[in-house]
Amino acid sequence: MNVLLIIAVVALIGAGIYVSLWLAAKRRKELSDWGTAHGMTFSPAKDASMESRFPAFTCLRTGNSRYAYNILTGKWSDRDFLSFDYHYLTQSHGSKGQTQTHHHYFSAVVLSSLVPLKPLLIRPEGVFDKLAGFFGFDDINFESAEFSRKFYVKSPDKKWAYDVIHQRTMEFMLEKPKFSLQFEGHSAIAWRFIPARKSTCAQRTEPSGHRFKILA
Repeated sequence: MNVLLIIAVVALIGAGIYVSLWLAAKRRKELSDWGTAHGMTFSPAKDASMESRFPAFTCLRTGNSRYAYNILTGKWSDRDFLSFDYHYLTQSHGSKGQTQTHHHYFSAVVLSSLVPLKPLLIRPEGVFDKLAGFFGFDDINFESAEFSRKFYVKSPDKKWAYDVIHQRTMEFMLEKPKFSLQFEGHSAIAWRFIPARKSTCAQRTEPSGHRFKILA
């Protein structure tokens, strides 16, 4: 499987991760049934080992209380396949001194590669990225002004980034719901955040539910 096919497969899977109002129990059953149908194993249990298994993936090392759950493992196109939901929390302080706890959730897919992948990060561009660009800390820009405006791209090898993110890749990513993608070593990860709500003090808020869908 060449690099361009890897990004296509991971992107197709990652693009199918989206928010749903379904109850969590129904979501778990859907994932379990889908995994069984595709020869995969499913576990709803929490797993705090993802960051040590994939230390290069920055999305797995943010915040505190990090763990994966709703984990699917198996094969996809003869490559190791892993998908999971992920949680971490951050805290901030309000103007009156109250502590606000923010619970963040995203869904992710990790796919292995038989060929080494150079470091590459693609994610939706945010306000702070635009501010950094104003001070000269630019990311990699492309011929598509729309793609460069909507996505932040970082790699120590610009030629590699241009080889991977060609015109068809840009068109594909612009057409799909926004997701992030990272290459490192022999693995690629695609992830998409689930809108999170915040709580004050120690109060915890769970997401209303979300669903994972495979597009292929």
